[in-house]
Amino acid sequence: MVTDPGRGFEPATGDGADAPDGRREGELRTAYEGLVQIRRLVNGPAGAGVPAPWEVARPARAVALVLEAAGISPSAVDGEGRRTRTGYRVAAAASGAGRVEVTWVGPAGAGAAGEEQERLTACAAALEELGWVCLLYRGPRGRRFLEVEPPR
Repeated sequence: MVTDPGRGFEPATGDGADAPDGRREGELRTAYEGLVQIRRLVNGPAGAGVPAPWEVARPARAVALVLEAAGISPSAVDGEGRRTRTGYRVAAAASGAGRVEVTWVGPAGAGAAGEEQERLTACAAALEELGWVCLLYRGPRGRRFLEVEPPR
């Protein structure tokens, strides 16, 4: 995803184009620091490990921000929607509101399926550190995915 001056920073969900320049790193750092600060203000000093209400209301955006800030590579697509890079993809979960699915995808033949358990485990570790609940499932065709939700 790119930054749009009218909309602010958009974390990479894995369905956008490659990030264009190094300016994104600074914007990512600022957005992540904002997330942590909002948690402290809303949840109190010990609340940095619990998602804030805005995260719960926009879980795909919040989860993508955490993964990108953790240095995990997002997938990317070209103008025709073809995968150009292997990485995470964050999307709304079919299982219900307030949940997202994180998958590990890439271009055909790139070996994403062989990496998914290790990579999704790393995604879960980054998310769980910030209070998200992650469950690793095996879906259709044997592909693994994370289902991510806020704590109850």
